[in-house]
Amino acid sequence: MDITHRVTPYSIEEGARYLESVTPYYPAGTIFLVVVDPGVGTSRKAVIVKSKKGQYFVLPDNGLVTPVIDRDGLEGAREITNPAWMIGDKISSTFHGRDIFSPAAAHLANGEDWTMAGPEVRELVRLQPRTATLEPGGINGAVIALDDPFGSLITDIQGDDFKKLGYALGEKLTIKIDKRDFTMPYGRTFMDVPVGQPLLYVNSRGRISVALNQGDFSKKYKISPPVPIFIPRKGG
Repeated sequence: MDITHRVTPYSIEEGARYLESVTPYYPAGTIFLVVVDPGVGTSRKAVIVKSKKGQYFVLPDNGLVTPVIDRDGLEGAREITNPAWMIGDKISSTFHGRDIFSPAAAHLANGEDWTMAGPEVRELVRLQPRTATLEPGGINGAVIALDDPFGSLITDIQGDDFKKLGYALGEKLTIKIDKRDFTMPYGRTFMDVPVGQPLLYVNSRGRISVALNQGDFSKKYKISPPVPIFIPRKGG
């Protein structure tokens, strides 16, 4: 199954969010091949990670699997060093997705013992993702990604934290994105506003997002992540 090719190039954090969001829908024994690898060819390790849920992740050791392991637990990790688990002796310095990761995933899919890939890795590289902060006057956060091809803004603000600000569905609020003010209603679905109008909503992953109904907010207002966003407390 091909999950996505829409990860923003080089964005390890975005790849990690995609991975975290889809893995709950797959059973134990699933093999995830994940290549968001700006450090290809450097000293970063190529690894197989097994979660306590029994899923396998074949990927670079650059933090991609951090949120999954934080949620599901770590069973173990192995560095892929066994030449028999790679494409052969002509390993490219820039295409480990072809030469290392996909052959290793194929060995796993063939039912081979994952510990044969190489030595144990005792400590994985961890991501330190941005987190929004809830303050007396509101929430300071960041636009961290786009919901492409629609151009909606995805933030690091959790919907549950936003609800602490006191807004009811349908109420208008003025937020600040990249030092610019935007006024829009807090909606439940895109059709809560006329075509071409903006709204703030909680997306399918529980994060605050900003969109234009049947339009591209990012292109219209020339906003690309990462940029700051501030949502004031109601009445603040």
